[in-house]
Amino acid sequence: MPSDFTNSPKFLKGALVAYDSQTPGAQPHVIAFQYNPEQMKRTLEKKAVESKGGSSQASKEDVLRAAGPPSESIQLTVVLDAADQLAEPDRNQVVVENGLYPILSTLEMLLYPPTSLVHDIETQAGKGQAQISPADLPLVLLVWGKTRVVPVLLSSFSINEEGFDVNLNPIRAKVDLSLKVLTYLELKKDTIGYDSYLSYQRNKEQQAGKFQSDSRQAESIRQLLPNA
Repeated sequence: MPSDFTNSPKFLKGALVAYDSQTPGAQPHVIAFQYNPEQMKRTLEKKAVESKGGSSQASKEDVLRAAGPPSESIQLTVVLDAADQLAEPDRNQVVVENGLYPILSTLEMLLYPPTSLVHDIETQAGKGQAQISPADLPLVLLVWGKTRVVPVLLSSFSINEEGFDVNLNPIRAKVDLSLKVLTYLELKKDTIGYDSYLSYQRNKEQQAGKFQSDSRQAESIRQLLPNA
């Protein structure tokens, strides 16, 4: 007997996608969320125009102007649980041997310069070269449905490990992620991140264009407005 749910919509998973290179065509590392977070907190702050000369008149002229897209931050909590994988050990040998340590380490490595840089630093120091170039971290995209694919900077996260196996590998954890949205002002043109942000903003504009206020409510509110 066919299932009654065969025509159910596909359940999308949120994810972090990491690119080692921002060159279009680069292949990403996909970190899908085991469970979609139940809440997402987003904070937007206007990017104000800096007044020239410090005059009050200039400040008044600039109050309704913006120097660019707003600064946006995102906070969410990702829950990880190895119970389902441990229930099928033959199919999940990596989890049996390591618990959640691989995926937690993958998230943490989004903040770490590679250890190969240590060798480069030691080599340069041995040659008397004191100047060290900063390491490039991966470009990260937060994927949250088709209209929210946005470049982010993982500014910080905290991990609460709540359960362990006999080898002290974590098997339950909550990860609190703090993300800063990167705009076209911070990203290089014609890169994956730059193009992703423009697409993200265009999707916002399209969604805003679909909004329709109740015509009767709108008319009653207009009656309260000052005459043009």
